[in-house]
Amino acid sequence: MNLGAIYHRMSEQYCYSLDEDRLIINIKTGYDVDKIYIVYGDPYEAGIMGGAEKWSGDREEIYFKKRLKDHIWWTTTLMPKYKRCKYYFEIHSKDECMYYFEDGFYTEDEMNQDGKTLSYFIMPWMNPADVCTTPSWVNDTVWYQIFPERFCNGDPSIDPENVKPWQSGKVGMHDFYGGDIKGIRDKIPYLKDLGITGIYLNPVFESTTNHKYNTRNYKLVDPHFGTNEELRTLVDEAHAAGIRVMLDAVFNHTGYDHPMWLDVLEKGQESKYAQWYMVNKWPIERGRDTKDGRYYSFAFAEYMPKLNTNNPEVQDYLLDIIKFWIDTFDIDGLRFDVGNEVSHSFLKAIRYMTKRVKSDFYLLGEIWHDSISWLLGDEYDSVMNYPLTTAIADFWVYKNRDRQSFEYDINRCFTMYYSQVNDVLFNLLDSHDTNRLFDKCHKNIDIFYQQLAVLFTMPGSPCIYYGTEVALDGGYDPDCRRCMPWSDIDAGKLDDKLSEMKSLISMRKTIQACKSRNFHFPNDIAKDRVISYLKIGDNESLQVYLNCENEDVSIPLPENYDVVFARKWKQNDSTCGTLTENGVLIIKI
Repeated sequence: MNLGAIYHRMSEQYCYSLDEDRLIINIKTGYDVDKIYIVYGDPYEAGIMGGAEKWSGDREEIYFKKRLKDHIWWTTTLMPKYKRCKYYFEIHSKDECMYYFEDGFYTEDEMNQDGKTLSYFIMPWMNPADVCTTPSWVNDTVWYQIFPERFCNGDPSIDPENVKPWQSGKVGMHDFYGGDIKGIRDKIPYLKDLGITGIYLNPVFESTTNHKYNTRNYKLVDPHFGTNEELRTLVDEAHAAGIRVMLDAVFNHTGYDHPMWLDVLEKGQESKYAQWYMVNKWPIERGRDTKDGRYYSFAFAEYMPKLNTNNPEVQDYLLDIIKFWIDTFDIDGLRFDVGNEVSHSFLKAIRYMTKRVKSDFYLLGEIWHDSISWLLGDEYDSVMNYPLTTAIADFWVYKNRDRQSFEYDINRCFTMYYSQVNDVLFNLLDSHDTNRLFDKCHKNIDIFYQQLAVLFTMPGSPCIYYGTEVALDGGYDPDCRRCMPWSDIDAGKLDDKLSEMKSLISMRKTIQACKSRNFHFPNDIAKDRVISYLKIGDNESLQVYLNCENEDVSIPLPENYDVVFARKWKQNDSTCGTLTENGVLIIKI
């Protein structure tokens, strides 16, 4: 038995409370393990610990597992009667059996050695206050990300002086096209008709750039976008249409013209804000990037000096801004830009405050990597699920990968965090920080819809970037921030693409299995690059097939089914059909 491949600890995503009654236990092993049993019970069942008591627990086999590239992830759910749990594992590999405790592995003889004190794994108390809770509405939400400057120009009277005519081609880094809040308000009926139930807005507060990530005033909507009153009206109108609103919180850094930074530049170490930023060399020199370390900034951008979010005064200042946004605009959530660089202590303070002001407020971090240390229930509710973005894209990037590699990559994404976090992960295929999905798919519209089919059938909360519903093209920043092609949409030229997106969104909203965290890969089609997975819901299941082979494949059909989404699919008879190259078939069973 490969003991080096076996891992468990009583923390993080390996042992946690799903709610007040259910305890999730996960253990990772190599592929040589055949069976695992968990032996568990109350720590005090045999008396007070530390005496001569002989403890024994209930023995249950762990059945549920997910396959990763080099490991198997085993999962079980326990319901400890007294909210405490003491446990160990019995692990079988062919004829070998080992017992796994907190301090290591033992044979049966070693485990029963006279005088040996066994170091059991122990969940001491499932305290309700410590259970990670996430906003239930997020799992039911279909998000739509809007880059305000490029979405819709609703009020030309507030355009910047150097505004360019609205167009659908490539854009420059410093271009302005006049998108604003009035434009977003005007398109709420469009978003509702599309099926959107959540809007994520890139920054809207005062700033000199088109992207607004260099904030000058956190309490004033940028004049070229509109007014505070208009932002509140937008939120009210969105809520009336059944759409939640999430703003972008840029708290890692400010703009170069923020009043506090200007004071630091003017007064140096004598400024009362000198400790609000991370300055390492005085006086502050200007005119170049920050690779010399004279002060810290976002990346090495001189015009985005980094805030010291460890400073209590900075924390109070930003907490006041968040409360102002909630009280003034009635927003439903915040996405935190560069969410892995602000301090953990600040994030804990944010959660404590926001959950008391609005209990189901959604806290989303922009983190592109494994984020378990931010998702333990006392900081973010969720992160932008870029690992899933990569896992989906990679299968089409690497033409030699088989369906098992897809299974391994997807399973990895949903074994990283708590189940309740998986329910609200912010799943996306493109954004203002990446090239567009259509570009990633090398402008192959069929692969484009294959990847969207995966997005809309994964656990979590799917987001489409504005324009993705009509396969808007665009390379990397700034090309991914093109203007929304309203003239083509209004002329009906993109109706076929809108219809496909509406079908996917409707499927997601009406079939509970799409949102379910329960899925597995039967791999029932004997072709290396035909993906097949089953989503298991409360009342129905979905079977998803993606043909990524260079040939047609035959798909057998069950007795009772409904086709809920299909492309390049031809049903031959009641028992089977043909899925052609780059086709999608999703059936409800």
